[in-house]
Amino acid sequence: MADAKPISAPEGATGVLVLASGDVLWGRGFGIEGAAVGEVCFHTAMTGYQEIMTDPSFAGQIITFTFPHIGNVGANPDDIEADEPHALGMIVREDVTEPSNFRSVERLDDWMRRHNRIGLAGIDTRALTKRIRAGGAPNGVIAHDADGVFDIPALLAQAQGWPGLEGMDLAIEVTRETHGGWEGGLWRLGFGYAESAGEDARPHVVAIDYGSKHNIFRNLVAAGAKVSVVPATATAADVMALAPDGIFLSNGPGDPAATGAYAVPVIRDLLETGKPLFGICLGHQLLALAVGAETSKMFQGHRGANHPVQRLSDGVVEITSMNHGFSVLSETLPANAKATHVSLFDGSNAGLELTDRPVFSVQYHPEASPGPQDSLYLFEKFVGSLTA
Repeated sequence: MADAKPISAPEGATGVLVLASGDVLWGRGFGIEGAAVGEVCFHTAMTGYQEIMTDPSFAGQIITFTFPHIGNVGANPDDIEADEPHALGMIVREDVTEPSNFRSVERLDDWMRRHNRIGLAGIDTRALTKRIRAGGAPNGVIAHDADGVFDIPALLAQAQGWPGLEGMDLAIEVTRETHGGWEGGLWRLGFGYAESAGEDARPHVVAIDYGSKHNIFRNLVAAGAKVSVVPATATAADVMALAPDGIFLSNGPGDPAATGAYAVPVIRDLLETGKPLFGICLGHQLLALAVGAETSKMFQGHRGANHPVQRLSDGVVEITSMNHGFSVLSETLPANAKATHVSLFDGSNAGLELTDRPVFSVQYHPEASPGPQDSLYLFEKFVGSLTA
């Protein structure tokens, strides 16, 4: 049998995306050189690429941006949702250009390089997005080499050997290691982030960090709360030792069933305290598991800043920011839990509340960043319940 013909990079190609299906997409690499393997998804937001890349919920994922001009406003130290990027890499249509924004302090490609992340430009992102929509989010390897030298069979084997997000606990990898207080409110142009004023008189929220976004804590502060944050592995005793008035379950990456192995028993104990509780995204899914519902892996997931959600109590439609690849199965909710919101894209569950205690959660991101602010009222609803 003749040896397989080696696959050579086209002229000018310094980057490649190799999917587990065997598809090979050539482009121009930026950021650091190297390779990273993960789930390839797409995100429809037109702005906020820096916030998206630093969202811990994107751990284990390579993001295809559907908007073609990514990097045009540069990067700055304020527009981040964690101290470092958690997405493995980005795929974009156009080359990163010189930024044009008064807040920019560096180019996006320099920011990517400084944070050890790989980018791939020159890809037909419309075709890749259509492929994901039709075939589901695939495993893949993104690679960058300035000389255009790639071992495609080895990259393919790496993509095919990656186990995928289902069954993977990533919250344990992105959570903070110790308990700490949170400082700072919302950002305003010309003022920066607001200080946390008068904390001692404010209701105390203890947040469990499964991979939280900073803007969630900023919005809790803006709604009138004092915030303490504990790791994903905190016990119910750890949480209650901080004397919370309310408990918050954060967003995060990975399979909720895997994280639930240690998180669900803690949440069940916290529910027995009768304290008000609010969950977002992964926190919503973990709450659902704690009350006996089920979750499942979605075909392509919801990732964007324009997802319509209907509030079932009055029919109002909220435009929301979403980032999740798993969902709660509404038909599995127990009698004391009712669905409160539903996605108008596919009818999947987008919120729940318990009928016998002050507990609710949503699948989407009311803090946005990036995205609309239709759902900020949820922070006021939660913090208001702590003083009622």
